[in-house]
Amino acid sequence: MADSTKYIPVNGRNLVSDLKLKTLFSFRTKKTKAFVYAFVSIFVAVTFFLAFNPSPDPSSPWFSNIFITSTTIKANGTTSSSSKFSNIYSYFFPSNSSGITQSGNDTIPRSQTVNLNEPSVINNQSISQNHTQINAQQETNHTAIIMPKLAKNESVTENGVKSSSKPQDSVPVKLGTGGPSQRIEEKNRGNNVSSVSEKKQGNEDGKKQGIKDLLKKLVNCDMFDGEWVRDESYPLYKPGSCSLIDEQFNCFSNGRPDLGFQQYKWKPKACTLPRLDGSIMLQLLRGKRLVFVGDSLNRNMWESLICILRNSVKDQTKVYEASGRHNFRSEPSYAFIFKDYNCTVEFYVAPFLVQEWEAKDKNGTKKETLRLDLISNSAYQYKTADVVVFNTGHWWTHEKTSKGEDYYQEGGHIYSELNVLEAFRKAMTTWGMWVDANINPTKTSVFFRGYSASHFSGGQWNSGGACDHEIEPITNTTYLTPYPDKMTVLENVFKGMKTRVSYLNITRLTDFRKDGHPSIYRKQHYTEEEMKSPLHFQDCSHWCLPGVPDAWNEILYAQLLVKKYQSQQPL
Repeated sequence: MADSTKYIPVNGRNLVSDLKLKTLFSFRTKKTKAFVYAFVSIFVAVTFFLAFNPSPDPSSPWFSNIFITSTTIKANGTTSSSSKFSNIYSYFFPSNSSGITQSGNDTIPRSQTVNLNEPSVINNQSISQNHTQINAQQETNHTAIIMPKLAKNESVTENGVKSSSKPQDSVPVKLGTGGPSQRIEEKNRGNNVSSVSEKKQGNEDGKKQGIKDLLKKLVNCDMFDGEWVRDESYPLYKPGSCSLIDEQFNCFSNGRPDLGFQQYKWKPKACTLPRLDGSIMLQLLRGKRLVFVGDSLNRNMWESLICILRNSVKDQTKVYEASGRHNFRSEPSYAFIFKDYNCTVEFYVAPFLVQEWEAKDKNGTKKETLRLDLISNSAYQYKTADVVVFNTGHWWTHEKTSKGEDYYQEGGHIYSELNVLEAFRKAMTTWGMWVDANINPTKTSVFFRGYSASHFSGGQWNSGGACDHEIEPITNTTYLTPYPDKMTVLENVFKGMKTRVSYLNITRLTDFRKDGHPSIYRKQHYTEEEMKSPLHFQDCSHWCLPGVPDAWNEILYAQLLVKKYQSQQPL
């Protein structure tokens, strides 16, 4: 018979011919019959074995490699496995139970499983729902498989990172009930970028919340009553890393051998100051002007802050002095621009805050005077700034101001003699009146930094005073100097002002730091006259940078954060 007649089409299907069937099932020998019977018997035996024992021994490598395909984690931390053949068995012989039991009470609710025996209308919607439920269960099992082994007290966070926790902190979660594994898959499935963004946002939110909690404690804290504590994470910037520091303050470049004085932070008794974060402070100053007005001690503080903020900026070419200057001792004002933040940090020279003047005596000879009734002539340049930090004090201790003879002037009158404390009161009253009349307190925050202590021993700066041997702070408060009378006068002026002035009372905290001055390390090269002096001319008034003025800026930073917090504006 031809091959074309072996297969006869019936209703579009092919049937095997009788001849073929006879050939296929003909048993011509006893051996063949025995082989067939043996094969059938073995097949039936294996089938029944698998039907009534669907989960092989997982300890058997052969079974575990071939049969076991999924692993699930129970609430008690143990694992269970299922077989490919058990799944097949369940398909043909479905269970009538309401859920899948996992050791005792650890169950997956029926709503989250697929019962293939449950009557339903077979349509696209039911198929889609079944696929969704099956995929969810498979993903849960897959997560259980790839979960790493944990130490006794470790857990896995939602981003897959191991973290340690106490045993009592661990809460068993049932699979399929919205536990961590399922949430990981649902959160990250096809949305990795979103999950990274959420994590980053969570970190930012946590950082801001931490700052807010800290600020609550700072609101009523006396930030100036405390002590210096050793902290090896200081200074805020590495010695030699800031090229903007004047030679006068750059003790590191000038060869000072001991650098332990840089590893102190100021710790108030009632709170902890936040470490100055330059990037956060620049955010506070975005679009604003921060101005320092005063003497060279305020220049000390200004340079400290410039270095801290500049070191927090990635592209430092976008931080520059407005006129391109690199020396900050010869001009009456300077302004550093932080281009990416559209803000400036400026310094105006005004050592008395009131105006230095020239008057003619009876003979027509010009002589220097100090106008106690006029504010310094640069005041109009900073009266609209957002933050202004004033200071004065040291120039009132010089010989001419201390004696007060033919020096102080009001209107056309020059005092033949005036007590320096009274002259200081008059000058500060003039300053206070100008602030009240010209500064808008709803726009501008006004700070006044108090007197910075000096530590000349054995004389003044020009009469053999020295501090080069000091390498540790004062620890015994007995050796601190009395609070300056001028600062008491200043506080009384504050009380008579309409404008709220934040007083940075750093006098006591600086008095501890006899070790922080440049002393003989105020410059690299000395003149012949200076070299003739056994210890040269020493600077025991200003401060090395990095150093003590960094702490002043940390207090300023803390107070700006508090102001922001109290205004209820977002940080």
